[in-house]
Amino acid sequence: METLFIALFSALGFIVAYHTYGRWLGRRIFGLSKTAECPSRKFYDGTDYVPTGKSVIFGHHFTSIAGTGPIVGPAIAILWGWLPALLWVLIGSVFIGAVHDMSSLVVSLRNRGQTVGDIAGRVINRRVRLLFLFVLFFVLTIVLAIFGLVIATVFKLYPSSIFPCMVQIPLAIGIGLWLHRKGVGLFVPSLIALAVMYATVLYGNSGFLGDINSYMAGEWPLWNWVVGLLIYCYIASVLPVWVLLQPRDYINSLQLLSAIVLIVCGLGVAAVLGGVSLPDGSHAALELSAPMVQLNPVGAPILFPFLFITVACGAISGFHCLVSSGTSSKQVRCEEPDARFVGYGSMLMEAFLAILVILACSAGLGLGIETESGAFLTGHDAWISRYSSWSAAGSLGDKLGAFVDGAANFLKALGLSLGAGKALMGVLVASFAATTMDTACRIQRYVIQELSTTFLKKRDSDGGIQKDTGGCACISTVSKWLQNKHGATIFAVVVAAMLAAVPPPGQAWTFSAAGKGGMILWPLFGATNQLLAGLSFLVVIFYLYRRNKPIWFIVLPMLFMLIMPLWAMILQLFFGAGDDVSWLYGEKWVLVFIGTATIALEIWMVIEGLIMFPKAKGVIEEAINGEPEQLNVDMKI
Repeated sequence: METLFIALFSALGFIVAYHTYGRWLGRRIFGLSKTAECPSRKFYDGTDYVPTGKSVIFGHHFTSIAGTGPIVGPAIAILWGWLPALLWVLIGSVFIGAVHDMSSLVVSLRNRGQTVGDIAGRVINRRVRLLFLFVLFFVLTIVLAIFGLVIATVFKLYPSSIFPCMVQIPLAIGIGLWLHRKGVGLFVPSLIALAVMYATVLYGNSGFLGDINSYMAGEWPLWNWVVGLLIYCYIASVLPVWVLLQPRDYINSLQLLSAIVLIVCGLGVAAVLGGVSLPDGSHAALELSAPMVQLNPVGAPILFPFLFITVACGAISGFHCLVSSGTSSKQVRCEEPDARFVGYGSMLMEAFLAILVILACSAGLGLGIETESGAFLTGHDAWISRYSSWSAAGSLGDKLGAFVDGAANFLKALGLSLGAGKALMGVLVASFAATTMDTACRIQRYVIQELSTTFLKKRDSDGGIQKDTGGCACISTVSKWLQNKHGATIFAVVVAAMLAAVPPPGQAWTFSAAGKGGMILWPLFGATNQLLAGLSFLVVIFYLYRRNKPIWFIVLPMLFMLIMPLWAMILQLFFGAGDDVSWLYGEKWVLVFIGTATIALEIWMVIEGLIMFPKAKGVIEEAINGEPEQLNVDMKI
C-alpha cells in the first residue's frame, strides 16, 4: 500500500499546488488577464501564430516538454534510492520547474511570442541576447541529433510500437483539417483518435503488419531512421501548426494521459489484490523493491550535484523555456486561465509521470521479470538484476526497459497481456520523443531566424530593425535565406544530420555506425540543459525587477539552477564522475572545449546581469518597435 499512497499523495499535492501556488503566481505576480490581447491573435499568420483552445495547446505543450526526460532520468536516478528522486521531483516541480515554465510562457506572451533568448537582449542587454541564442542553438542541435537515435532504439527494442507511431501522422493531419475547416468540437474527434490509436496498439503487430514491424526494426540501418525523422521534422516545422504539430501532439496527449490513468489503475489493483501470478500460483506483493536511499551505488557519481542534472524534465528542464517561449506562446489565445493551465499545469503533469516512472522502476519491477537466462525474479532480486551498478543501468535500452517492464506489470494486473502492455509503453516512449523532436526543429528555426537578423540588420536597442548593415554581399544573401522559414529549417536539419553522421570515437564511418554522432556531445546535454533553466530565470528576474515586482520567490531557484549544473560540469571536466574519468584526462577534447566554453559563457552572462542589475530597478525596457506595453496586465501587483 505504500506505493499506492505515494502515487495518490503526489497527485493530491500537485492538485493543491496548482490551485494555490500556481494561482498566486498568476494573479499576484504576473497579473494574468482575461482581456489581454495575446500574440496569437495580434500577429495571427495561420502558420505559427494561431489562437488555440487550451485543451489542444495543453496537449501540444505537455507532449513537447516531456520527451523521454521524465522517463530516462528517474529510471537511472533510482539507483541512488527512490526517496531522493521522489523528493526532487515533488519539490523541484512545484517550486522550480512549474514556476520556470509558466514564467517563461508569460514573459514571452508579453513580448510578441519571442523566444527567451531574444527577450534577454531587451531586458538585460544585446550581448546577452546573442550569447543566449547561441546556447539555444547548441542545445537544440544536440536534441535533433540524438532523438532520432532514441526513437530508433525504442523501435528496435519494441517493434510493435512502429506501426502505431506511423499511423499517428495521417490521423493527426485528418483531425487537424477536420477541426480547422469544419469547426467541430473536440469530443468526437478525441474518441475517434483514441479508438484508432488503441486499436493499432492491440492489433498493429499481428500478421503482415507484424512482419513489417520486425523488418523495419531489424533490417533498417540506424541512419535510415535518423534521416527519415529529420525529413519529417522539416515538414512538420514549415507546415502551419494546425495541420500536423497541434493535432499530433493533442492526440498523443490523449493516448499518453489515458496510459497514465491505466498505470495508476493497475498500480491500485496490484496494491490491493497483488500483482501478476507467479509460477507457484501466488501473487507478488506490490512493494518498493529499490532501497530508500543508496548514497554510494557501484560506479555512480556523487548524489550532489548529479541527481539534479540526471532527473531533469520531471523536476525542471531548461528545454521547457524553449517550448514555452518558442511555440506555446504563439498559440495561447487567452492569458487567464490558459497560461497557468498550460505552463504550470503541464509541468505538474510531467512530474506526476516521473513519479509513476520511479514507482514502476522501484515497485513494478518487483512484481516479476524474466531474465535472459529464463529465471523469474521478484522483489529486490528483480530490481538488482537491472540496477547492480551505474553502468548496468546506464544504457538507453536498460533505462527504457526498466520502466516499460515495470509499467507493463502494472497493466498486467488489470488483465492486459504483457505483450500489449509493453507495446503500449513503447508507443508512449516513442511518441514522447517524436513530439519533442518536431517541436525542437520548429524552435530551432525561430532561433536561426533570430540569429540571422543580427548579421543582416542593425537592431535598435528596443529590438526593432533599423537598416541594412551593408558589408559582404555573400553574408547578406545567406542571412536573408536563413530568415526564410524553409532556409532556416533546412539549415537546422542539415547541421543536426552532420552531427549525427559523425561516427562514435574510435570507429570508422560506416552506415551501421552513422546516426550515433550525437552521442559525442550528449554528455554535455544534462548540465547545459539545466544551466539553460538558470539563465531563463535570470531573464524573468530582470523582467519582474524592471516592473518593481517581487523576485524573492525566483532568486533561490535561479541560484540553484546556476550552481548545480556548473558544479557538475566542473567535476566532469577535471575530476570525473563515478566510473567515468574526467574529460580532460580522458582526452575528450571536444567535450573539454565546449564544456569550458559553456562555463565561460555562463560566467559572462551572469557578470553582464550583475552589472545591469543596479540600473534596472523600476526601469521598463523600451517596447518592441515602439509599441506600448499593456499596463492592465503588467502593473497590477
